[in-house]
Amino acid sequence: MARDSYMNVQVGVDYYPEHWDESLWEPDVKLMKESGVRVVRVAEFAWSRLEPSEGDFQFGWLDRAIGLFHKYGLLVVIGTPTATPPRWLTHDYPDVLPVFADGRIFHEGVRGHRCYNSASLRKYGNRMIDRLARHYSSHPAVIGWQTDNEFGMLDCHCDSCNNAFRTWVKGKYGSLENVNEAWGTVVWSGEYSVWEQLTVPYGGSPHQNPSLLLDFQRFQWEAVADFQKAQIDILRTVCPEHFITHNFHSYPQRLNLYPVGEELDVAAFDYYPNTSPAKQSTTPYSGALSLDLTRGIKRQNFWIMEQLSGSPVCWMPMWRTPYPGFIRAYAWQAIARGADTVVHFRWRSAAAGAEQFWHGLIDHSNVPGRRFAEFTQFAGEVNQLSDLLKGTVLKNEAAILNSHEQLVALDIQPQVENMDYYENIKQYHRVLTKLGIGCDVINWREALDGYKVVIAPSLYLMDEEAAAGFEAFAAEGGTLILTNRSGVKHMNNVAVMQQLPGLLSHAAGVRVDEYDPIGTEPHSIVDEEGTAYACSQWNDLLTPVTAEPIAWYGDDFYAGIPAVTVNRFGKGQVYYFGTHAEESYWSGLLEGVAEKEGLLRFAGLPEGVQASVRSGESGSFLFLLNLSRQPQAVPLSRRYSSVLDGGERSGELALAPYGVEILKL
Repeated sequence: MARDSYMNVQVGVDYYPEHWDESLWEPDVKLMKESGVRVVRVAEFAWSRLEPSEGDFQFGWLDRAIGLFHKYGLLVVIGTPTATPPRWLTHDYPDVLPVFADGRIFHEGVRGHRCYNSASLRKYGNRMIDRLARHYSSHPAVIGWQTDNEFGMLDCHCDSCNNAFRTWVKGKYGSLENVNEAWGTVVWSGEYSVWEQLTVPYGGSPHQNPSLLLDFQRFQWEAVADFQKAQIDILRTVCPEHFITHNFHSYPQRLNLYPVGEELDVAAFDYYPNTSPAKQSTTPYSGALSLDLTRGIKRQNFWIMEQLSGSPVCWMPMWRTPYPGFIRAYAWQAIARGADTVVHFRWRSAAAGAEQFWHGLIDHSNVPGRRFAEFTQFAGEVNQLSDLLKGTVLKNEAAILNSHEQLVALDIQPQVENMDYYENIKQYHRVLTKLGIGCDVINWREALDGYKVVIAPSLYLMDEEAAAGFEAFAAEGGTLILTNRSGVKHMNNVAVMQQLPGLLSHAAGVRVDEYDPIGTEPHSIVDEEGTAYACSQWNDLLTPVTAEPIAWYGDDFYAGIPAVTVNRFGKGQVYYFGTHAEESYWSGLLEGVAEKEGLLRFAGLPEGVQASVRSGESGSFLFLLNLSRQPQAVPLSRRYSSVLDGGERSGELALAPYGVEILKL
């Protein structure tokens, strides 16, 4: 099976044969086939069944399950089971278990109880992966692997992590003198005199040296990437024809997704849009951001490895059941924004364990119902359009930059009440989505070639290389939008000793003379037409150098002082937002920028309706999705052909609640 099999547009399910009596397996697999399922994920939590005691490998049950999938023509992705080390391993080799800063142990019983730096976990986990890979490398049903499950930050403080962190710091800085200088440890007499004094940040207070705390995060990012790479190296060697993915989850993440995603063939995401009616005004847009962010991990199409199938519960009270059309619409939203394969979690609700009421497509009764019928409809539509959509991608001209370093640094030292790095990104992305403008969300260090408009929120940490890249983008004709709290610090989390926005001052053409952390206190800005808008969080008092003001503060002692500026820079322009303006101001400004830059835009979208375009050799396809409980009407500028039913669409397109339309452009 070719490694590019992950590019197929298809539908799947997550299935746990080890949870069910074997008499259920074949009826389940037969029904999967009949419902349109093409791919199944298995075994990511099954270590205790695959190796019930040290060295006793038992793959027979999985052989029989995968044999059934093959019999019915279904493809299989196997999860490496390192997220759930078995009890024999944690009992005999306790270094596997993470340790919290206060000395408490992250015990077995749930999942994720594994220290990425544990020598025992590396040894026995890699042995398991090698055995699995060799056993299934030539099986005709197996096409790929998922590493571990939902990597995240553990903040482990065990002896292994302590030693590994010290080694990491030595490798980065070389000498204690360099560490003391870079971290500014002279403050509060924190200087190190021998290496043994340098440890993970135990501390009884969270308010420790911010440079130490940021580097501890970076160390953990590299530990996760290294832990995964050891698995990938085995899989690449033994199964060169199989693809490799990982299922990221729950944004924002402190974990830096980009180095973890670098070694993968394709990124994946676990997508659980909120079913609550109270969240209907926000869920479509926060979900769109999550999908665009996942696509940006590798700047290519991705998988959904877990898609909502019913009410989730385990870590929180039970959500509302999905409204009719919800499951289908949000699964199509994932495809519209670049997912090639959508795998639903799970086939049937679990009868045992902590996730018994994290509902699957089929309830405990084992009687397929409304949700299953909706899933079957979706799977049938995808199978009908699979060949047409294969190879199609999104080609956006606008981007928002995302940085885990900025997020973590701002979390270490919160700047002001109500300022949240990711929530601000949500607003900018929501505005673009409502305007019908496609947007990529990419690593802030990525090349910006091909984009016309780039929003770069709160570049709090900055270096000369990054600043030069932003200047080059604007000089060559790009529109760059900067926001407050940019250029504040060097990359070692130490403040710059120059007027803000520091290294970005030349591009912005403005200087910050003073700032006012206003938090939630009501303030306003006034634009060139005299219209007032609310602003919050932070007010930079700006003095234009080469920039032109386009909005001014409307109140307080700095009424009349510039709040938003634009600077002509080479062939392009750089906006600087000294404050966090309300959504309507951003909407008007971005609408004007889009018109000036000629961005592809689908205008006139009602609330809750989203538009995306996928293009490829087979053509371009416009996805229109009503992700709300109200019927909506979308104006069409010309006559289109629907690829769902072949009919013609023109005038005003009526979309039922959670209605979906796909038009040939």
